[in-house]
Parts: sequence; structure tokens; C-alpha cells
Amino acid sequence: MIAYWAAHALLPTGLAADVRFDIDDGRFTAVLPGQPQGDAHRLPGVVLPGLANCHSHAFHRALRGRTHTGGGTFWTWRDGMYDVAAQLDPDSYLRLARATYAEMALAGITSVGEFHYLHHAPGGRPYDDPNAMGEALRQAARDAGVRLTLLDTCYLAGGLTDDGHEPLNPEQLRFGDGDVEAWADRMRALREDDNTRIGSAIHSVRAVPSEAIPTVVAATGDRPLHAHLSEQRAENDTCVRYYGVTPTRLLHDGGALTARTTAVHATHLTQDDIALLGEAKTTACFCPTTERDLADGIGPARRLSDAGAPLSLGSDQHAVIDLFEEVRALEMHERLMSHERGRFTLTGLHQALVAHGSLAWPDAGALARGMRADLVAAATDSARTAGSDPAQIVYSATAADVHTVIRDGEMVVEGGRHVLGDVGTLLAEAIDPLWEGLA
Repeated sequence: MIAYWAAHALLPTGLAADVRFDIDDGRFTAVLPGQPQGDAHRLPGVVLPGLANCHSHAFHRALRGRTHTGGGTFWTWRDGMYDVAAQLDPDSYLRLARATYAEMALAGITSVGEFHYLHHAPGGRPYDDPNAMGEALRQAARDAGVRLTLLDTCYLAGGLTDDGHEPLNPEQLRFGDGDVEAWADRMRALREDDNTRIGSAIHSVRAVPSEAIPTVVAATGDRPLHAHLSEQRAENDTCVRYYGVTPTRLLHDGGALTARTTAVHATHLTQDDIALLGEAKTTACFCPTTERDLADGIGPARRLSDAGAPLSLGSDQHAVIDLFEEVRALEMHERLMSHERGRFTLTGLHQALVAHGSLAWPDAGALARGMRADLVAAATDSARTAGSDPAQIVYSATAADVHTVIRDGEMVVEGGRHVLGDVGTLLAEAIDPLWEGLA
């Protein structure tokens, strides 16, 4: 049993002062505002629940600062992604993912949803353990001190044209399992543990033909199901020409839109699409720093929320790992489109930051008795946050202001330093050899 104390904390009821947190066996046994510090360990600044990064491709972290030559496009970025993917094996992936997840922990993230499609060796040859790459991610998350939801991704086709789905190209062969039943068999072999939940993903309507969608849904069962949705206008246009419906309608008709589903990006939607997602209570995961980095566009966050779709956030390709930046962009992008401030309440922004339930961790994301004991202390005396109202910390803090991170009652970050040591060095040691191999 251990106790912490904070001068300010964001409780489910709002900002509270002088809050004591009693923790036993990784859970809050009491959360008591208006208490003296007593024998409790003091946490600096304002304390928030652990943050949820609901969309990650860990290996994309190696692309940061490498894809802007000549301006670049989504498609030239994708070519660079394929090049990096070709360099990875289970050992190098473990090193890269461990360092990436440690960077997330430094930013206050305690759960991550990994949209995992880097399954096999180059050329599509399975490893001796067909889930070796997924197991590397499992170990990486445990080492880095974050909970993992492994969203094993079905990836069957190389793209969609007006004439139908194309076969996987050579760079994509390691993403696929041959057919949807083979994918389902491999996915079902994955097992959950105390730090890992297993879910599924439909990569996109480009990569999963409509006839395979019901099989993915059935294999997923009552676990999370995520899907990239309408990230690019070209995807929508081709889908309408070939199938006669939008990607959202295609997923709906295949039974893929439920309250356990998360639609990632959800950028280019019709009003009918928004209504379908809202009626299904499907979560919309926005990744604003990626969506602007790749020039994808700004999605209809406010309209989706008004229709009934919960919102979550992800760092996706990790151009930035800073959920404070993501949540501010959610609001600021709405301001740019609407010419109005305050499109979301502070409560709404906080909910998007802690959407652990969409990752099958419903007992995380709130500073309340019985919940998982995740605590993130953000400094209120930095050059960025000094003078801020603690209740509005999401409008001034950055990842650099995270001082302490406790996950399930265990210290992961203290004084801005991760228990694994210098995360910058870990990242460089994981990423530099990949680019040297491409030189």
C-alpha cells in the first residue's frame, strides 16, 4: 500500500485541491480531496489520469524527420515506410517499439493501441512463431511500462482500383496472411495477459475486400475492432466507383460498425457516414498531428460527437508523441473551420485524452476508487505552464512538462526520466541502424 498527494488533480467531478490517493495492488482504494499531505508522497503540479494513445504504428517512429524532402506526398511517405519495414525483424522491432513506447510513457501515456500489420518476414515468409512480431510488441510495452492493446490487422490486398482489389505488392507481402481465414487462425493464437489485450483491425477498405469483412467481425467477437476509415479522398472516390457506397457504408453493411469499433481518422465523411457512426456509437479516433503532417485534411470531430460517436486520440505515425498537442489540435482545427472558440468543453477534451475503454481497458482513465492507479503529474511551473489555471492545463502543457507517471501503481517516469534511462539514446540506437541499412 502506498499513498500520494497532489495540490491539484483532475477528478471525474472536475478540478479538486489537496487530493490524497491511496493505492493497493495497482488500484485506487481511496481518492480523497481536501486532505493534508501527511505521510503521502507529494506529486508536483496538477495530476491527471493516465493518457490513452488509441492509434499507434510503432515502427513509423523511425520516419520522423526523414520524409520531407521536396515537400513529399502521402505516397512518397508510404514508400519510405515500406523501406523501413523491410529492415525490421523481431529483435530490431523489439528495440524500436520499446524505445517508442518509452517515449510515450514520458508523455504521460499509460495505454497504447498498436495497429499491428508488420506480421511476417520480408516476402511474406512466416517466422517460426507466426506471431513473433506481435510478441516483440508485447515485450516492448511491458518493458516500457505501458499497457498494450494489440490490434492484429487483417491486410489482404495491395489496393483498390476501379476494377477491384490488386494483389499485395512485394513490399506488402509481409503484411498479409494469404486469406482472411489464415489471418483469423493466426490472430486467434494470440493470448491476453495482465498487461496485454488482444483486438483486431481492418486495415482499410483498400486492403480488405468487402466479402472478408464479416469474417473479421466474427473472429473479433466482443473484443475491440479498429479500422482506418476515409483518410484520403482518393480512397472514398475509388470505393464509391467500385462498390457504389462510401467506405463507412461498406463497413456498416459488413457488420463492422458497433460500439466496440473505432474508426481511425474518419476525415472525409458524408452526413450519412456521420449518422451511421453516431448511431452505432462507434468511436472516432483523430490523429491531428499525423493528419496535418500527411496533408490528409481536418475531420468533422464536432459533428461526429454531436451525432453520438465518442472521440479518442492517437499519435499514429509519431511525427509527434504528445497527446496534449493532439487534444489541442482537436479543438484548434475546429476553431479554424468554424471561426468559433470553445467548440469542445474541457470535459470533452479530457474524455478524448483518456479513452482507455476503446482499447478494452474500461477500468483505466479516471482518478476514482477501484480504478487502475494511473497518475500523471504535469508541472505547472515550467516556461510553458507557469501562470496557467490548473483546470486548463491541457491548453498549455506539453509532453515535456510531464514530471511523474505511475501506471497500475508502479513508477514509470520520475522527475521526467524513464526507468529505462535515456530514451533519446534508446531511440537513436534503434533507429540509426535501420537507415544505415538503407544507405
